[in-house]
Amino acid sequence: MSVTTTVVGLLYVGGDKLEILLHRNLFFCRGLNHFKESKISVLQSSIFIMEAQASQTLRKTLLVINSIILAIGNCGSPLLLRLYFVKGGKRIWLSSWLQTAAWPITFIPLLISYVHRCKTDQGPKKSKLILMKYQVFIATACIGLLTGSDDYFYGYGAARLPVSTSAIIIATQLAFTALFAFLLVKQKFTAYSVNAIVLLTVGSAVLGLHASSDRPKGESNKMYVLGFLMMLAAAAMYGLILPMVGLMYMKAKQPITYTLVLEIQLVMCFFATAFCTVGMLINNDFQAISREAREYELGETKYYIVLVSQCFFMGAIGVIFCASSLLSGIMIAVLLPVTEILAVIFFNEKFQAEKAVALVLSLWGFVSYFYGDISKTKLEEERKDERIIPSQATGMT
Repeated sequence: MSVTTTVVGLLYVGGDKLEILLHRNLFFCRGLNHFKESKISVLQSSIFIMEAQASQTLRKTLLVINSIILAIGNCGSPLLLRLYFVKGGKRIWLSSWLQTAAWPITFIPLLISYVHRCKTDQGPKKSKLILMKYQVFIATACIGLLTGSDDYFYGYGAARLPVSTSAIIIATQLAFTALFAFLLVKQKFTAYSVNAIVLLTVGSAVLGLHASSDRPKGESNKMYVLGFLMMLAAAAMYGLILPMVGLMYMKAKQPITYTLVLEIQLVMCFFATAFCTVGMLINNDFQAISREAREYELGETKYYIVLVSQCFFMGAIGVIFCASSLLSGIMIAVLLPVTEILAVIFFNEKFQAEKAVALVLSLWGFVSYFYGDISKTKLEEERKDERIIPSQATGMT
C-alpha cells in the first residue's frame, strides 16, 4: 500500500476501536500478578496513540498538498492549454495527448505500495505485484479509450474558445454526471440535483445564445460554434465516464483499495494516451513539433516549457482519497470564478453580462447539488445512529 493508504489504515483502527483497545489494556493493569504485561500493554497503547496522532497530522498534510495541486491544475491547465493555441500552437492531437501523458508517474506510488505490502503482509503467500483482475482491466481499457476521445473534444474546444467561456461549459459535466449516474447506477434524483441540472443547462444555453459575442479575432463563426459543441461534448463524455467508473467498481468482484484505484488510473491514462498517440501519428504531429517550436511566438524554449507543464497537472484523486469526492467537487466549484478572473487578466478576454449570468447559474447549480449531497449524507448518518442505539440497548438488557 502507498503512504496515503497507510494513513487511512491507521485512522481506520482509531475511534471506537482505539477505545476498545485501551479498555483491554487497562484490564491487564488490574492484577498485580500481571504487572509486566500491564507495563508492556500501556507502552503499546502510548505508541498506538502517538501513531494515530501522527497519522492524522500526515493525513492533513497530504490533504493540503493535494489541494494545492488540485487548485494549480484546475486553474493553470486550461490557461496553459489556451496559451499554447493563442501563441501559435495548432496541434489539437498533441494537446490532447499531453492531458494524460504523465501516466508513468503513477508507477512511483504503486512501487511504494508494493514494497509496503511485501513488508507488512504475513503468511506463506507472496504479495501480488498487480491487484487488478482481468475483467477490471478490460473495462478500464475501454473507459481509457473513451477518455482519449474526451481529451480530443476538450482540446478542440480549447483551441476555439476563450478560457472564460470553456470553463463555464465544462462545468455542465456535473449535470451530465447526474443524468448518466441515474441511467447506469440507478442513482436517484433529488430536488437539489434536478435544480442543479436545470441551472447548469440554462447557464450553457445563455452562453449559446450569445456565442458570437466573444469570438476570438480571426476565427469564423462556424469554427467557433463547432468549438462550442465540442466542448459541450467533452463535458457530456466526462459526465458519462465517471458513472462508468462507479459501475465498474460495483461489478469488480474484488476489494476497491487505493492501490487498485491507482492501477485503474494508470491503465485509463495509458489507453487514453495510446488513443491520442494514434491520432498524432495519423496527423504527423510528432514530425511537426520541432517546426512548431521554432515558429512559436514566445520562443522555442518556452514552447517546450508550456508543453511539459501541462503533463504534470494530475487529477483530484489525492483530495478524494484524503478527504472525499464532495470536497474535491466543492473546490472545483470555488475555483471556477478564479479561472474566469485569471483568463480576463492574462488573455484580456471579454467578460460580458451573459458570462456573468452563466457563471452565477453554474455556481448556484454547484451549491444546490452539493448542499443536497451533504443533507442526504447527514440524514443517512442520523438514521444509522438511530438503528445502532436500540440495538445497543437490547444488548445491555
